[in-house]
Amino acid sequence: RTQTKNIYIVFLHTEKRRKMKIEANTVVHMHYKLTNSNNEVLDNSEGQEPLAYIHGIGNIIPGLEKEMDGKKVGDKISACVAPKDGYGEIISELIQIVPKAGFDGGEDELQIGMQVQVETNEGGQIANVTNIDGDDVTLDLNHPLAGMELNFEVEIIEIRKATTEELEHKHVHGPGGHQH
Repeated sequence: RTQTKNIYIVFLHTEKRRKMKIEANTVVHMHYKLTNSNNEVLDNSEGQEPLAYIHGIGNIIPGLEKEMDGKKVGDKISACVAPKDGYGEIISELIQIVPKAGFDGGEDELQIGMQVQVETNEGGQIANVTNIDGDDVTLDLNHPLAGMELNFEVEIIEIRKATTEELEHKHVHGPGGHQH
């Protein structure tokens, strides 16, 4: 009899989560596939734990977060996110040509597509090497997905209320999240 009560309690708890909708301060576990406008896969969670995030606090790009509002466990969505609602438009001022000699002995190892850490007025940042022309290196400090229309295929796996500690830390703890 005790066993039956425990199973019933777990079932009620699971049913409550299935009916829960995505809203601010909920933890969402989702599987996703991200493609660009040429249908090239840029990222996905296939073969991995679902991605977990806290909804409504900026853990994911605004355009996708808006599409997730009100969804429930089992929902599948397709979302096309414009650059302004994703990683932003390309900012030309963040593309700089710098002398190759400034790489302190590593200039011979530089390759197009490589990421390098550079010091800026805002501190250390990651830049992508986009061109090498003689003694000049072009660095792009825009996010690698800036300027792109992003296409998401998403399946909602689990929804629950975020804990006080998760909200204070601004990230999910446990499976699919951060481990302290």
